[in-house]
Formats: sequence, structure tokens, C-alpha cells
Amino acid sequence: MIAVDGLKVEFGVKPLFSDASFVVNRRDRIALVGKNGAGKSTLLKILCGQQQPTAGTVSIPTDCVVGYLPQVMVLQDDTTVREEAQKAFANINEMREKVARLEREMGERTDYESDSYLALVEKYTTEHERFHMMGAESREAELERTLVGLGFNRTDFERPTSEFSGGWRMRIELAKILLQQPDVLLLDEPTNHLDIDSIQWLEQFLTQSSAAVVLVSHDRAFINNVSNRTMEISCGRITDYRVKYDEYVVLRQERREQQLRAYENQQKEMADIRDFVERFRYKPTKAVQVQQRLRQLEKMVPVEVDEVDTSAMRLKFPPCQRSGDYPVICEEVRKAYNHVVFDHVNLTIKRGEKVAFVGRNGEGKSTLVKCIMGEIPFEGELKVGHNVQIGYFAQNQAQLLDESLTVFQTIDNVARGEVRLRINDILGAFMFGGEASDKRVVVLSGGERSRLAMIRLLLEPVNLLILDEPTNHLDMASKDVLKEAIRAFDGTAIIVSHDREFLDGVVTKVYEFGGGKVLEHLGGIYDFLSVRGGSFEAPVVKEAVAQIEQKAREQSVQTSNQSYAERKEQQKRIRKAERVVEECEKKIARMEQRLKELDALLMEQANASDMMLVTEYTQTKAALDEEVERWEKLSEELDKMGK
Repeated sequence: MIAVDGLKVEFGVKPLFSDASFVVNRRDRIALVGKNGAGKSTLLKILCGQQQPTAGTVSIPTDCVVGYLPQVMVLQDDTTVREEAQKAFANINEMREKVARLEREMGERTDYESDSYLALVEKYTTEHERFHMMGAESREAELERTLVGLGFNRTDFERPTSEFSGGWRMRIELAKILLQQPDVLLLDEPTNHLDIDSIQWLEQFLTQSSAAVVLVSHDRAFINNVSNRTMEISCGRITDYRVKYDEYVVLRQERREQQLRAYENQQKEMADIRDFVERFRYKPTKAVQVQQRLRQLEKMVPVEVDEVDTSAMRLKFPPCQRSGDYPVICEEVRKAYNHVVFDHVNLTIKRGEKVAFVGRNGEGKSTLVKCIMGEIPFEGELKVGHNVQIGYFAQNQAQLLDESLTVFQTIDNVARGEVRLRINDILGAFMFGGEASDKRVVVLSGGERSRLAMIRLLLEPVNLLILDEPTNHLDMASKDVLKEAIRAFDGTAIIVSHDREFLDGVVTKVYEFGGGKVLEHLGGIYDFLSVRGGSFEAPVVKEAVAQIEQKAREQSVQTSNQSYAERKEQQKRIRKAERVVEECEKKIARMEQRLKELDALLMEQANASDMMLVTEYTQTKAALDEEVERWEKLSEELDKMGK
């Protein structure tokens, strides 16, 4: 679909990458990886035609539609959410007009046997089929499904986009791109503004889509679940690993070990040559051999070793006084603005616990954090324990930095002891290596300031750590450093995050925010997700059937005026209906399980184009939809029987 040949990009003396050649095929889901500044976003801009390479070619078929989501966009604020999302269908409207124009032209022609007329008929047939394949008839339903999947409520559809934050407006732009149904999706950090539910929805959407996907993301769980191919930009080259991200990590380590061995062997060989030259440089009898060795040395191409992964570096929080047994206790805490954010919040966080606050955006996670920090008023009782020293990271913390200082000075001012000897290593791990450490804070971007504020926090003596979206501006290596620091932290931690991989292995308790409530779940983030989301329809069906049975029992008590025969006949009908509903539930569960198996098979490279599997997946999905619809009708009938 996209063919890249001999691509080269350079801004300064050293090119970002050169001699890059690869092909993006249908159903490829490519994770584009590399350290910050390696050229990932630049490559996406070149693939979509927004930027021209220094050399090389990018070939895209004329009928290939490319959708591109950049990290930063210019957003419009003069429409409602629905109206803005409907702009995605501009190409469908154009296609409708094109098909109508071809149809009129055929009606006006009478040369039915001519080659040009037959060519016109063929063109009309092709365009008409393409128009229907674009799903023109079901576009409004698809629009609503996409917006809901990305976290919008139906009540949001008619609200002006100006009422939403930048993150929510980016979701609208993502929805527009997905609704266009492009042949190739280029996504630059698509999960930055998504919550866990929306990220999982997007994962499912991309894995089921027939479009090719090239994405840049620092969410390890997301790219591993989506990708079936990984391309790395490193040392000025693009290396293609035709495996998903987790497998790439293993292969990359093996590759680097091979590079190191080759580098060491080459260095030894070069040292031996230099030693020979020095020993025999002035001996006439060895002059020929010396010249041969010098020519051999000149012809050697230095072995390059991929950049060292700084995630192996360890950081430790400085020692701090011991806090009380219960750093945070909430009793019947309530917060409301024009609406209730949350109510009846009761939670106790013990010393040493590390907990996660999760839930959809706007459900009150950051609000409760601000209540704990004493930044906003609330109702109820909230106690911060004895001798608690809080280290708080939020996006606005970055604005409190002294703009007159350099990056190095900012950290040097808070570093103590032996840490001061490792400041450059720490800065490098958080993408401030080399000359970047000499930049003044005043010239840093918002993301850079956030990273600098995070480093400062890591060096402060605290015993309660509160982190609100700490990974938004960190690459994978930096996140690994932060994750290990939190795991080794002796104190208590509250982490607001949508990054599953970051939370995994760190938190032992999850608080779920939603619907004005805060629910406690014991265990890690994947324990929470497996209990809550292992199967979607089946638990809903089971719960609904239980409610129906309960209603039937309650109604049977209220029918004491009925004759015994009537009640008996009614109960027989109810039991029969219950059995049918239960069988329907089991059938739904079996089909869901098969869909999971087929999805796993289709994610494998070898099965990506297996039409038998694709056909079975489509048929099973259609059968599942019909069965769920049948269950709903049966449940309604059963409900009526109990009344």
C-alpha cells in the first residue's frame, strides 16, 4: 500500500536516518519505536505527505486513503461534537455525488455497444460497490458507536466543542479519522488523552480493522496488544522486526549482544593492527606488510552499537521520616459542582500501600487528589495522617519551576549526597542528555517542564507520593526508571494513571471512579481488569437473568389471589422461558470465546490474510449480534410474564 525506497532525512550534519526502504502492507500494524528525537514523528509526516525527505521516494497508490493523527492539532470550536464528527463523511458525500453523476451519464448515453460505454459501466460498478463498502447507510450509527467508544456520553453529542478540554477535542479528531475508514492509519501518540476503557476500545478497533496501521506510542501494553510488526529507528537506520513489540524487545537484546561482540572483536583486531604498525613502522623489511595493515585499517567500517537502554539505571528516593499507620482516611467524602462528582467516598490507605485511581476522564480522580492536598473544599471527613510529608506531581507543578535556572541547576539545587555525582545520568534517563542539560527552564516545552518537575520530585524526601498522570511526557526508558523508583519506595503512593503496563507490578489496590462512586478492588491493575472486563456481554446477561428471576419470585408472592392451577401454569411458562434465556446466555458465552480465539489467530502474521478465518470471524460476530438481540427480546417477554 505504501512503498518507501532509499529514504533519507537530515536537518543538521548527521542525518536522522538514511537508506530506509520498506513496504507497508494491508493489515500491517506497525509499532514505530526509538528514543525521543530519533525521527518517529518525522517519518509519519513524510508518509502522509506533510513533509518532504532529503532523498528517496514514498509511493502511495492514488486510490489509497491515508488518515493521520498528529500529536498537536489546530482545533475548531464553532460546531457541536456531532457536527464536527460528521465532517469525517465529506468523502462519502463526494462519493455519493460521483456515483450519481456516473449514473446520469449512463442514462444520457445510447452507444451501448461502444468500448467507452462499457468502460463507463465498469467504472460505475466499481465506484458504486466502493460507496456501499464505505458503509454510507450506517454512518450515523457508526459515528455514535465511535464517539461512545472514545468516552463520550450521548448527552455530549449536541454540546459545543468549545466546552471540552484540549484532550477531549483530540478524541473528536481521532473519531473523525477512524470514521473516514482510511486504508492506512498513521497515529502519533493516540493514547495520550484516553482513559483505560477508551484505550481498550481503540485496541479492539485497530486489531479488527482491515486498514494498515503505523503508530507511535509510549504505552507499552497498547502497542504490544495492537502491533504485529515493529520498526526501530536507531543509529540513523530503520530496522524492521516482523514481530509484535514484546518479541521485538527480546530480538533487539539479542541483536545488541551480537553488535557488542562484533564491536569488541573489531576493536581487538584494530588494536592488533596498530600494534603491528608501531612495532615495525621503521623496519625496511616490513614496509610492505605495514602498508597493507594501514590500508586494511582504512577500509574497516566501524561497527555501530545501538544506543544503551538507560532503563537499567536505578533511582532511589532519599530517606524520610516514618509516617503514621494511615496516611489517608476518607469518611463520607462528597464533592459537587453543578453536578455530583462523587459521594459517600469511604477509603483507608495504609502506610506502605501503593494504590491506583482509575476511571474515565471527568469521574473525579484528580478532584479527590486535590481534596487530599487541601486545594479545594469538600464535604465529609478527610484525614491526612501523622507526620505525612507529601510529594505531589501534577501537570501544573511544571509551572512552579524557576525559569531563570538551567536544567542542570534545577536538579543540582535539590540533589544531596552521592546523587549529585549522577545528575547527568539521571538527566539522560529522562531525555535531558548532552546539551539539553544546559537549556534554561524558560525555553522548555510543557512536556519538558513536566519531566524536569518529575526528576525534582524523585530527589525530595517524602513518605506519601501522589502522582497525577506521571507518564504523559515520558518515553519507555524514562517510565521504567520511574516505575522501579516507585517500586523501591518505602512510603505510600497514590497513582492516577491510564497506563496499564506502568501500574502493573506497582499497585496492590485499585480504586475505580465512576457514576459518582469510588469502588475498592484488591489486587493489581490486571486483576481489576480481568474481573471487570474479561467478558462483556455474558456477565451483563447473567446479572440481567438474575434480576428477572428475582422479579419472578417477587411477583409469584403477589399473585396469591390466582387459583392454584393458574399459578402453576404461570410458573411452568416462566421456568421454560428462564431455561431458554439461560441457553441463550451459554450460546453467547461460547461465541464470545470463539471470537477471542479467532482474534488471537488473526493477530499472528501467518494468519493475517487467511480468508477462512476472516470469514468465520465475520459470521460469528454477526451470529453473536443476532443472539444478543434474541436474548433481549426473550428477556423482555420473561419480564412481562412476571408482572
